[in-house]
Amino acid sequence: MRALLIIFTLCCGISLFAQENAQDDQRFSAVVINAQTEKPMGSVHVVNLNQVVGTITNDNGEFSIAAAVNDTLYFSFLGFKSQKIRVTNDMFKFKDTKIALTELAYALEEVIVRPYQLTGYLEIDVKNFPINNAYQYSISGLSVSYEGGNKNPSAVTKVLGAILNPADLLRNLFGKQPNQMKKLRKMKEDDQIRDLLASKFDRETLTELLQIEKVDIEDILNNCNYSKSFITTANDLQILDAISSCYEEFKVLNRKK
Repeated sequence: MRALLIIFTLCCGISLFAQENAQDDQRFSAVVINAQTEKPMGSVHVVNLNQVVGTITNDNGEFSIAAAVNDTLYFSFLGFKSQKIRVTNDMFKFKDTKIALTELAYALEEVIVRPYQLTGYLEIDVKNFPINNAYQYSISGLSVSYEGGNKNPSAVTKVLGAILNPADLLRNLFGKQPNQMKKLRKMKEDDQIRDLLASKFDRETLTELLQIEKVDIEDILNNCNYSKSFITTANDLQILDAISSCYEEFKVLNRKK
């Protein structure tokens, strides 16, 4: 009786393991269309942010990508607003899922530009002109001061971070998030993702994949001695390779400690 129970338990475990693997290996298929014209869109980049794999749509707007329930898919196309969707069970059950992208011309809200109107009266113009509320912090022994943004408890930490070496900064950003660095390596290995990043300059895809802010990317590269010109003009693929190189240096420095 005990032997039968053990066999039954093993069979259940194998069955559950097989089901989990089947779910991980399943592919999600859908069609990407233009929200305004409802026409299919070819060459749209699709990235699974969880599994860090990418693909592009064909001329009929169709794509197929490895995905599991609750994975987040990121859609990107030049001139259109990028979009993220969460994969659900219903999307696997029904095979006619359509993802609509909106042209930026429709997505952008109206912006009213109001230039400063100077009256010539100093007392009035001073009140109308915006004031820079960023606080400056100076540290004894250093010839320059650092701007820490609005006054808050983290401002001093930002100032201290500005004079730390790259390894310290990277440890703060990535040392507690090793999974993000695994994503970084997978991003470098996926040709579709590399092609997407090579065509972009907005850091949007990088921030989505790595789950960090644009300012963090700039801080990493600044502290790894990349020039301001490179940081502002490089495409996202070059930025990815630079961050990766910087992280490799961080690992070497970390081993020596």
